[in-house]
Formats: sequence, C-alpha cells, structure tokens
Amino acid sequence: MPRAARKTHEAQHLYWLFTMILREQVRLAPLTTLGVGGPAQYFVEATTVAEVREGLEFAKDRNLPEFVLGGGSNVVVADEGFAGLVLKISLRGIESHNHVKFRFYRVAAGEEWDPFVARAVEEGCAGVECLSGIPGTVGGTPVQNVGAYGQDVSETIVGVKTINRHSLEVVDFNPVQCAFGYRSSMFHSTAEQRYVILSVEFRLRRDGAPTLTYPDVRRALGSVAEPSLRQVRDAVLGIRRSKSMVLDPDDENSHSAGSFFKNPIVTQRKYDTIAEKAQLRNLAMPSYPAGDGWRKLPAGWLVEHAGFAKGYTRGAVGISSRHSLAIVNRGGATAADIVALKDDIQARVRNEFGIELEPEPVFVGF
Repeated sequence: MPRAARKTHEAQHLYWLFTMILREQVRLAPLTTLGVGGPAQYFVEATTVAEVREGLEFAKDRNLPEFVLGGGSNVVVADEGFAGLVLKISLRGIESHNHVKFRFYRVAAGEEWDPFVARAVEEGCAGVECLSGIPGTVGGTPVQNVGAYGQDVSETIVGVKTINRHSLEVVDFNPVQCAFGYRSSMFHSTAEQRYVILSVEFRLRRDGAPTLTYPDVRRALGSVAEPSLRQVRDAVLGIRRSKSMVLDPDDENSHSAGSFFKNPIVTQRKYDTIAEKAQLRNLAMPSYPAGDGWRKLPAGWLVEHAGFAKGYTRGAVGISSRHSLAIVNRGGATAADIVALKDDIQARVRNEFGIELEPEPVFVGF
C-alpha cells in the first residue's frame, strides 16, 4: 500500500486504496517534452474512469489543487513542482463505426494523437491529416482547439465526454457547448479547471479529399495534382521534421513545448498601426485574413524581428534553429530560464510593435 495511502483510515476511502495507485514526489520533468520542472506532491496515473474519479475525490477531500497531465507536450512545470495532485490520464481505447459518408471514432483521452491520425489516414478518413506529427494525447486536443496547416480539431469533433471535477459526474458536451475558438475552448477559458476530458468523438469523411489550403503543404507536394491522404500526411510530417517539430530525442531543437506563442489576431485598424511601425524600420508586416475586419499576424515574424533569430542561445535555453516560435531546452535548463526568455521576448515584441504575445503552453505550479 502506498505510504500516503496508509494515512487514510476512513471507511469512505477504502475503495480507492485498493484500486488507485498513489505516489509521492514524482518528478515531472521527464513527463514533459520541454524537460523542466520539479516534482508532484502526489501523483496518480489513471487508466480507468474509476481511477480518475478516485483521484479527484482524494484531492477534493484534502482540499488539494489538481493538475491533469496528458502527453506533457504543451506544459511548463515550475522548478518547485506542483503542490497538489497531478492526475496523468492514461485511458486507452478507440471505437469506430460508419454512418453514410462518415466514420465516427470515439477515442480515449490517453491515446497518443499521431497514431490515431495515422490510423484514420490508413482507413481513408479525411479531416485530421494536416494535424499529423503533433505530439501529445487526444484528450489535450479539444482544450486549445489544436490546429495546423489549415485544419483545427474543432472541425471534426462531434462530442467530448468529461467528468466534472466537483460533482464527479460524467458530462457530455457537443461542439457548440465546447465554444471552440482560435486555439481555445471552454475547457481553456470559461470552464477551465472544471472538467477532466475522458474521451473525444470525431466525425471524419470516408474516402474524403485531403485539405490543401496551406501554401507550405502545397509546395511540399510539388507537382502532385490530386494527392492522397497519405501523401498529405507525409508532406506535413516532412515540414514538421524540417522545423524540428516532431519529437526526436537526438534533435536538441525538439526539446520544446512546440510553438510557444499564439499568432495574434488584431483589428484592421490595429494592424495598420503595427504596419506603420514596421515600415519605419523598412519592414513589410505580413498578415492573413482572420474574419471580417480582423487580421492574423505571424508570431514567428514578430519574434525574429524583435531580435530573437532562429538559433538564438542564452545559456541552456534558446530559440530553435529551425523554428522561431519554439523555445528549446538545450540541456540542463530550468523552468526559470524558460520563463525569463519568454518574458524578454514578450517585452521586446511589445516595445517594438505594440503587440502582447500570448503563450500557448500551460504553466503549472507558478
């Protein structure tokens, strides 16, 4: 029996003592792609819904904060660690069925994302092929409405099954209720810290054509007029590898949390002001349409032109030599090192262009 568990004798806690494995002072850095951070005070790896519920009940009974950990690809853990319960979601399983032109997949939150994408592509189902190579687990994808190369997961999600952290009841949400936005959802905003995602249901197009809206993907495909889903997946994986955005233990550039900053979306008026500032430096500010009266700015361009070029190094941290939005751990970095560089980048972009860059990763224990 775990040492912490022996401290509990009340009858109402006997059940979880024999099903949930509770550990103390578990190092979190090895469980993240960035590789920084201290230990969790308590740690549970949940492989069943019952264990998720028991973990939440354990924290609730002791008034402990909880953090839900998936693949660790989008988090920065404080050097002091996390004074509470870290609940690692390791639920497994994929169910599928066909209906007319679509195939529905119900995927457990602990399944790794890219193997699911590979399976969908192999089965001729379109809708997630441009999201190939993204690290992490399925349960994390709805939280920030993960997207890349012209696709967002919100375009294919038809349902999210969760458990309410307070009532411990299972609750289902449809896409409208999820309130998806650009790199956001209710799970990352209005309902943050209220639900734990158990599974996600996707609706993909059977024998569907791949998405080809992103210029980089088109260029990577060259003269292929009507590429297959497999060819698009391979092209996306190639692009991501060229930017060190596919996990590779031998590539120091891949020891990151992915794109560290979101692409800012601003009004046309704000864009005009920024473009004027850029013009004073003989720079042409790029932008992309983002809806009526709005423009999306490339955060990578802002970072580079604020003085943080690809390959920038400051001790054990730096900017990827292949991707200007990736802050990397070059070996031995601390969370404080990562945050200090983040703060400096934000300050420089703010001073140079009047833009506040918003980080993408979740900060834990700060």
